[in-house]
Formats: sequence, C-alpha cells, structure tokens
Amino acid sequence: QVQLVESGGGLVQAGGSLRLSCAASGRTGSNYFMGWFRQAPAKERQFVASISRSGGIRYYSDFVKGRFTIGREKVENNLYLQMNSLKPEDTAIYYCAAGSGTYYSTSQEQYGYWGQGTQVTVSS
Repeated sequence: QVQLVESGGGLVQAGGSLRLSCAASGRTGSNYFMGWFRQAPAKERQFVASISRSGGIRYYSDFVKGRFTIGREKVENNLYLQMNSLKPEDTAIYYCAAGSGTYYSTSQEQYGYWGQGTQVTVSS
C-alpha cells in the first residue's frame, strides 16, 4: 500500500503561481510512476502531468504545457507540481496519484493509489 497526501493548494490571482506537493509513504520502495490529475466542478477528472519512476520522462497535457512543471523531490517518491501563469480555468481539485511501473501514464485506470486532493482556486 502507498499513501499519498497533497498540500500547497490555495487561492491565487490569475497570472500567479502555486507549488503543489505530494508526500508518499508506505511501500514506496517499489517502482512507481506518478502523476497529477484535476477535477473542476461538474466536470470529469482529467490528466495534467505524469513522470516516470526515474524522473527522466515527463509528459504534460496540452493545456498546461509550458506553464506547469512536474518533478520529484529529493525525498524519494515525493512529487511536486509547479504551476505558473495560472488561469481561472485551472481552478479545480488537484489529485496526486501513483501507479506500478517505471514509465508514465495519462490514463487514470493505470494509477492504483490516489491522494485526497487539494483545492486550487484562481481568481480573475
């Protein structure tokens, strides 16, 4: 089992920045790729970004490419999402997730572990 806890969400004005963190605990010695998803009110959860087990491969959805950066902290298996140039349409609950394997995935079905989410609100 892997437990994931997100932090760093909050309220920010459009154009501002936030850094989300995801602390992983439990069986973190196994191989996991990790990712971020988000869910806006009345919308389905959508893929944001994913990173391979080694951190060498990163993949982004088109709507965050160039603005968001996913990375692994120095503490093994801890994850971050640096969000710059935020827009009101980025408002959502952001979820950290982990999946067994070494590559990356954009599919929610490939992730077996999820955090509770952290709210990000971007005002115009």
